[in-house]
Amino acid sequence: MNPLLLDLPDEFESERLTLRVPRAGDGAEENAAVRESTAELLPWMPWALNIPGVEESEARCRRVWADFLARKDIGLHLYLKDTHTLIGGSGLHRMDWDVPKFEIGYWVRMRFAGQGYITEAVIAITRFAFDVLNANRVEIRMDDLNEKSWRVAERAGYRLEAVLRNDQRALSGRLRGTRIYAKIRQPDGAII
Repeated sequence: MNPLLLDLPDEFESERLTLRVPRAGDGAEENAAVRESTAELLPWMPWALNIPGVEESEARCRRVWADFLARKDIGLHLYLKDTHTLIGGSGLHRMDWDVPKFEIGYWVRMRFAGQGYITEAVIAITRFAFDVLNANRVEIRMDDLNEKSWRVAERAGYRLEAVLRNDQRALSGRLRGTRIYAKIRQPDGAII
């Protein structure tokens, strides 16, 4: 199937969150959330090395919307349902529609860390990938030293498939390993 022909919702919900594709006008809030969390993001997220200005964040939000429409990527902002406060970002990336398979990435605004929001978001995004996008595989990859991130994958029911040793250079210059977690659709339709 041609992914451009898929009618996809641009937002969905979990118990406490609204997960939605960034839109025009979201740049200032995204910029504030990233700036607030830079120190924690920097060791793990290469994009946190150069924090953009508000105008650049606005342009990024508009690019994410365009990529969603083109079915190249599904970037998501995570909002608290009751206050509509931006608490982080996630989404489905590195899409391969032939399989179909996707990779989940995530980050949290630091004042909301440790409250289970990212695990909740990952579970909802995983369900979306399998139920709406008909995924056969969903991966989560992270630096082997990022224990908080791999604990999210484990709490969301993902299985560790591999640790690629000396796979990349971290921003610090050290060689880093990459942990790969996955869920797959079995031939009988079960998700494991």
